[in-house]
Amino acid sequence: MTNTKMITRLLAAAALSAASITAAYAVPQQEGTMAGVGTAANSTDGALSKKVQAALSDYKGVGVTAAQGVVTLTGQVANTDIGTKAIQAASAVEGVKEVKSELTVASK
Repeated sequence: MTNTKMITRLLAAAALSAASITAAYAVPQQEGTMAGVGTAANSTDGALSKKVQAALSDYKGVGVTAAQGVVTLTGQVANTDIGTKAIQAASAVEGVKEVKSELTVASK
């Protein structure tokens, strides 16, 4: 490939990258259009978190947070089997899109 073609392609790629970044961050928001959306999302996340905590009531020491349907489990479990069962129980709760585990196994 000649240097001219390579430079042209690199410039085109850079221009497309810059355009996509600009488009992603340059979306104007009209006043009042997003009012209450954050509050509704926080309410939904809180309700989901409580449902998952209820489903994990047998798993002491496991913390739960939720954000947009993604549940994160934190804390310590006695062994990997218990951690796996906690993840499965959280996944089975209605409204959970994904479960992220930050669980650790307690050392003996």
